[in-house]
Amino acid sequence: MQKFVGTGVALVTPFNEDLSVDFDALRRLVNFNIDNGINYLVINGTTGESGTITKQEKEEIIKVIVEENKGRLPLVLGVGGNNTQIVVDELKSLDLSDIDAILSVAPYYSKPTQEGFYEHYKAISLASPKPIILYNVPGRTSKNMEPATTLRLANDFENIIAVKEAGNNQQQYLELLKNKPEDFLIISGDDDLALGVVLAGGSGVISVIGQGLPKEFSRMIQLGLEGKNKEGYEIHYKLMDIVNYIFEENNPAGIKAVLEKQGICLDKVRLPLVTATEELQTKISDFIDNL
Repeated sequence: MQKFVGTGVALVTPFNEDLSVDFDALRRLVNFNIDNGINYLVINGTTGESGTITKQEKEEIIKVIVEENKGRLPLVLGVGGNNTQIVVDELKSLDLSDIDAILSVAPYYSKPTQEGFYEHYKAISLASPKPIILYNVPGRTSKNMEPATTLRLANDFENIIAVKEAGNNQQQYLELLKNKPEDFLIISGDDDLALGVVLAGGSGVISVIGQGLPKEFSRMIQLGLEGKNKEGYEIHYKLMDIVNYIFEENNPAGIKAVLEKQGICLDKVRLPLVTATEELQTKISDFIDNL
């Protein structure tokens, strides 16, 4: 699954002043990332504010990204939730002909056991016509999917090809990397740990900051994949502050402030999220001016 090696980005959903979807800005964002070295695009993830996007908007967003992409990069679509049956039904009803893989977040709020995680993803595996990337993000779901469960799924289901691991837990990454099946991909979901994960044998990253600084971030990951740790860390240290800034208040308010600064989209987010404070916007703006 070479197409998911390198830098993927979890695209934001740009909004107009009235909070309707800004499709022109979405097209700009897609091209900005393709032109600057990103390897694949992720649609309708948490960073895309999937929780406040309607079914109709989701369909239109997919259509516009597919049109603008013109087959240039692989596309990954977020299809997940904490009602297994609804996820299964959605997989059966969606037109996935232009989608290369599904990113499915671990069930949030419900706090299932490890067996519950396994059965949830088993049902998704049996229903999905496309390869599946598991997504473990305990900071958002409130329950960690343990490495043993991830590896059990990797071994038992051929169409489960990767995990986006976002536990911000170095030990957990290493356990996955040490014990994974040979062709199973460990993808970092933590921008701050991504280079270290790649140098330890990871396949890359699904990034938030990557879409705001695609040239720099994708170059850093590429250097990591080539084992050039010194050159990679030179870029990592340059980007450390901005990675911290974008997660300081909420995601995607931070990254949208980065994108507004670059003239790609407005910084608008839908409630219950609010735009970045003036203080944070100033820090982000100064960082980009100095970069």
